[in-house]
Amino acid sequence: MKTLELSVYNRKITIEEMAKIIDHTNLRPYAKKEEIKKLCDEAIEYNFGAVCVNSSYVSYAYNILKNTEIKIAAVVGFPLGACTSETKAFETKKAIELGAEEIDMVLNVGFFRDGEYDFIKNDIQQVVSAAGGAKVKVILETGFLTDEQIVKACDISKQAGAHYVKTSTGFGPMGAYYDHVSLMKQTVGNELGIKAAGEIRDAQKAVLLVNAGATRIGASASINIIKTLKDELEKGTWFEDKNIPDNELYSWGAADPKKQPKEVYDYYIQKKEKHFDTK
Repeated sequence: MKTLELSVYNRKITIEEMAKIIDHTNLRPYAKKEEIKKLCDEAIEYNFGAVCVNSSYVSYAYNILKNTEIKIAAVVGFPLGACTSETKAFETKKAIELGAEEIDMVLNVGFFRDGEYDFIKNDIQQVVSAAGGAKVKVILETGFLTDEQIVKACDISKQAGAHYVKTSTGFGPMGAYYDHVSLMKQTVGNELGIKAAGEIRDAQKAVLLVNAGATRIGASASINIIKTLKDELEKGTWFEDKNIPDNELYSWGAADPKKQPKEVYDYYIQKKEKHFDTK
């Protein structure tokens, strides 16, 4: 167990500020229209900044939200990122036509790990072009990458004209972690936004990630984030009495040989060992 420095929570966030940076999300493959309507109704009630849905539900969500300020984000090439660039571009263009204002595209992780960086840059550029000025977030799926690869993927995303880099789909081996978000922030600075997504279930995790550098939070547990933030603000302690275990704070806590390439899993185990060697 590690007691966090208070500076980790140094930025206090109001309920209104937190709500505005949340992309309220339902990307379940079995989601029904009634669940998407519930998502949109909740976004209206809590004044979330956006909803994030699969592209097939964009027009349905648009009809519910068209008279509000809530944005619609559509995922593209989701959740694997392994389709052709032309397919991603077509899906992007169609999603924009149907009412999406933001696009969350998935990096082609296999091509990236093969060092096909020109392909990756072009893949992102095609989506950026098809988006026609709409914000594009590149989902890196950080659990498949080493820290060095995360830095490289951020650099390529920036070169390709993306507006955000994003941690994960929520379907990969890892969610959002403090060390990954911090690294992404160090890499892109203020030039790109950072969306933290995956396993963010309460305000403590959300606030940690915002203080690490996240400018957007993707979550399906958005209401619980707001409720637990309200509780913390009312108590006035602002997480001063909270501890987070190392394996929940750092990405190596989610390392899994059944879900990650062997060399990536080995990298995270070495990262864990170095962490404890220096404590």
